[in-house]
Amino acid sequence: MSFAHLHVHTEYSLLDGFSNIKKLIKRVKELNMEHVAITDHGTMFGVIDFYKAAKAENIKPIIGLEAYMAARTMKDKDSKLDRSSSHLLLLAENETGYKNLLKIASAAQMEGFYYYPRIDHEFLAAHAEGLIATSGCMSAEIPRSLLNEKPEEAVKKWDWYSEVFGRDNFFVELQQHNIKEITDLNKQLLSLGARYDARFIATNDVHYVNQADARLQDILLAIQTNSQLNDPDRMKMSDDSYYLRSPLEMNKLFSEVPDALSNTLLIAERCNVDLGFKGYHLPEFTVPEGYTPETYLRALCQAGAKIKFKEDATSQKVQERLDYELSVVHTMGFDAYFLIVWDLCTFAREHEIWYNARGSAAGSIIAYTLDITRVDPLAHDLIFERFLNPGRVSMPDIDLDFRDDRRSEMLEYTARKYGDDKVAQIITFGTMGSKAALRDVARVMEIPLPEIDKVAKLVPFVSGRATTMKDAMEIVDFKKIYDTQPHLREVIDIAARMEGTVRNAGTHAAGVVISDKPIMDYLPLHRPTSNSEETPIKSVTQFEMGILDSLGMLKVDFLGLITLTVMARACDMIFKRHGIKFDLNNIPIDDPKSFKLMGDGNTAGVFQVEGGGMTRWLVQMKPKNLDNIIAMVALYRPGPMAFIPDYISRMHGESEVEYRHPAMEPIFKDTFGIPVYQEQLMRAAVELAGYTPSESDELRKAISKKKKEDIDKHRAKFVKGAVEKGMEQSTADAIYMDWEEFAVWI
Repeated sequence: MSFAHLHVHTEYSLLDGFSNIKKLIKRVKELNMEHVAITDHGTMFGVIDFYKAAKAENIKPIIGLEAYMAARTMKDKDSKLDRSSSHLLLLAENETGYKNLLKIASAAQMEGFYYYPRIDHEFLAAHAEGLIATSGCMSAEIPRSLLNEKPEEAVKKWDWYSEVFGRDNFFVELQQHNIKEITDLNKQLLSLGARYDARFIATNDVHYVNQADARLQDILLAIQTNSQLNDPDRMKMSDDSYYLRSPLEMNKLFSEVPDALSNTLLIAERCNVDLGFKGYHLPEFTVPEGYTPETYLRALCQAGAKIKFKEDATSQKVQERLDYELSVVHTMGFDAYFLIVWDLCTFAREHEIWYNARGSAAGSIIAYTLDITRVDPLAHDLIFERFLNPGRVSMPDIDLDFRDDRRSEMLEYTARKYGDDKVAQIITFGTMGSKAALRDVARVMEIPLPEIDKVAKLVPFVSGRATTMKDAMEIVDFKKIYDTQPHLREVIDIAARMEGTVRNAGTHAAGVVISDKPIMDYLPLHRPTSNSEETPIKSVTQFEMGILDSLGMLKVDFLGLITLTVMARACDMIFKRHGIKFDLNNIPIDDPKSFKLMGDGNTAGVFQVEGGGMTRWLVQMKPKNLDNIIAMVALYRPGPMAFIPDYISRMHGESEVEYRHPAMEPIFKDTFGIPVYQEQLMRAAVELAGYTPSESDELRKAISKKKKEDIDKHRAKFVKGAVEKGMEQSTADAIYMDWEEFAVWI
């Protein structure tokens, strides 16, 4: 008999569920099941990942939530009367139901949180449309009343749910786990249900994918409750049956109630929610009378061009670039985006809040003329398509740094201008790294901290991050411990299986989302997390950064940078003592003494170059100008670091600079023939092989993502284009092979 799992917790039921979404969907596919639900505890963190993963495997995703019902009202927070809450399973039948789920998940966190994210009967009744509810697990209201031998109370609650949801949208949930009370509970539910002509569903309270994962989920619970595995009184599951049981297993368990199985498919077929991309949700930006966002943006850019380029503002080079970028931006529908960022920067500038925009936005002349960026893209041969590719529609992304002591003023302005309900910070999820997993598992297994610390410290770091347990096995001392100490081998094996599991929620250091409508119309909100700083923005999204992109939400990074604070304060002191007014627009960048200072190794406190390794290279380099410093910052990371000696040698004329083809010299001359920047690769593709700028950005992405299929496709395209432009095929092949080798640079 066919069956659909409708009560499923993923790893986003933090430290309670151990179901990795991709593994969960893979197992559903293996069991030849066509539907599956997600019903995490009190949050909707994982629903978009779940939706996409299910769709990719042609599995129908059912979007739900296991809500917490307050003991009294969601506003009551008495330590004796309101500490406990009960469960309720809710499934979205349609778009209205999904939006009500968003409101329920948000209100539970923002208004009702007290030990758990709670709602109450009044709030649920007001948001019941489009939802299918079940009587829930043993921790739900009706089952609890029956277990507590209060049948009258159970009937009263049953009547309430039947009235609010109606017979078609309220189902009675039956489960079967190794709990002595559950068999009698099911009998009572069946008996009481007969009086109501109720419909039943069979569920398994899924917390992990495979039965063999039961121990790992048990360890997660011990980590969550800060207890040891040997503690007889700790919270734990009754047995190892909380996995994704097969339809056959469920049929055997509920053979006497066949409708309870078929009804799961009935619900699954009724639930139809589309979470695919539905366009961008940019805030409205009010422009002066007589303007449209398009014409106002153009007017601002032309005014800015006169300031930036002076007499060259009307030159063909400047005007062609402006016309091209403005055309692309308008065609892609992002006029308002640039106006919004321009407005933020204008506020900062008018209030003397130092700011800086970084990243690929430096390739935009629009951003430069609007005073968002301070780098002339024409003078530095920067490519607009690196920032905004008309061949690949995606929201622009301009990261803004503000002096950290005044960042809150920027957030307050944003919330005031667009509305508190349209602005939120962005959530992040911490996952178990190798070292943390070792220590967490060891703690619950009562392994002494000094003993496990010796093991954890052997896990190597790469680029400042611990590698995986698999990598650690290459370390001789780590492998020796694994092979010779069985109790530590068990810890390592368990920790290796827990690596990457979502452990906690936090707040992104910079990310803010701004919407055209209340954010709750598009996604659920979360209360500020433990690492949230005090800010004027009091809500956090339940979806992380990458998910927001896929939903078409506008996000802006407001990063607080202490370097800007230090610089601003230093300039204030200079003005007070010497009467010289410096700011980011006029601080000299060609002072020989500054470069000598760094070349002599005096880099303490100098942003991005003060580390020991960087300092040693700068001493060898003896930089002469800012370009040298920029190149060193680009080179100083895993991979390209190997070419720093060659760069320095060529810079000082100690080694000959060679090019595989003469046409490469104008592009790579400034970096002595070494490809340092992404724009160089893109420009070379255009000049050498006839790529369009948009195509060159796709080439850059293909190489940086290391996708063999795309790399091979571009190899054929590049070589063909280069040969058509007169290059020898062997030379074209050699150039492309060089770029593949330099993939780590990009």
